[in-house]
Amino acid sequence: MRVLGVDPGLTRCGVGVVEGVAGRPLTMHGVGVVRTPPDAELGHRLVAIEQGIEQWLDEHDPEVLAVERVFSQHNVRTVMGTAQASAVAMLCASRRGIPVALHTPSEVKAAVTGTGRADKAQVGAMVTRILRLDAPPKPADAADALALAICHIWRAPAQNRLQQAVAQNRLQQAVARHAAQTAARPPAKSPTGKTPGAKTSTAQKGRTA
Repeated sequence: MRVLGVDPGLTRCGVGVVEGVAGRPLTMHGVGVVRTPPDAELGHRLVAIEQGIEQWLDEHDPEVLAVERVFSQHNVRTVMGTAQASAVAMLCASRRGIPVALHTPSEVKAAVTGTGRADKAQVGAMVTRILRLDAPPKPADAADALALAICHIWRAPAQNRLQQAVAQNRLQQAVARHAAQTAARPPAKSPTGKTPGAKTSTAQKGRTA
């Protein structure tokens, strides 16, 4: 599985490509940052992010896009910018038919470091170790993007099993409801008003003879 991780942001949008499967060594295919000038108009910045993401999609052809799920912060302006950059990344992937997965920061930290309270330095150190790099990727947005990709690769099998279990459970519930409705339904009657399969009495047979 090849995953493009995106750590969304208006000024710095981290991107990183990781390939592999859970339980085996992973390989990094690229890491970087899509930058936009803070003094540029919002529309132009979003276009720049779109163009940058498109270039990464063209170059690495990922099977999945893993994006950080936007969560509430005190700085509303920062949240809005992050959400806008995230939406652009998801649009780029969806336009190509690439599945998009969302992971919260705590999920990513827990998957990579073992604790959802890890700081950026710990995340960077573990990403360096997991991918066998010479040094932590800089800036931290780039390391976070790789962590997102790693998180998805490691969590995808469990998520797929959960989804399959949920789907199977829903199917079983639907079959059970259908069986219960069928059992509770009154027997159908024939056009003569008689229940199909009912026996005709001897007196009735004599009158019709």
